[in-house]
Amino acid sequence: METQTKNFRKRGAILECIRCTKTHPSADMVYAMLQKDHPDISLATVYRNLALFRKQGLIQCVATVNGTERFDANTAPHVHFICTGCDAVLDLPELQVPQSLCGEAAAGVGGQVSACQLSFTGLCGECSKN
Repeated sequence: METQTKNFRKRGAILECIRCTKTHPSADMVYAMLQKDHPDISLATVYRNLALFRKQGLIQCVATVNGTERFDANTAPHVHFICTGCDAVLDLPELQVPQSLCGEAAAGVGGQVSACQLSFTGLCGECSKN
């Protein structure tokens, strides 16, 4: 029973970690953030639970940056910016995903669009200065 309780505590901590950050963390970042309060957590546990949360629709993968998946607990359609300089993944809440684009894509394939992710890439303000 104790092992099961510990597993649920870890699972809850992983989900809360993603929900409480705007950095769109990778599995490694989540693992590092949880190490202090959960020193017995393993990277495999983080990966396993991230896969479960994705399957359940609680989180989404918003980008693969330098070969590493980045996650977001905000699963509503929204726009992202990915910095090619510092690997930051940022929300652009002032921009909306154009619904007409989904309709055009559906018409283009003669089918249905179930989801749309819109991302821009380039240099963020800090990297542009350097």
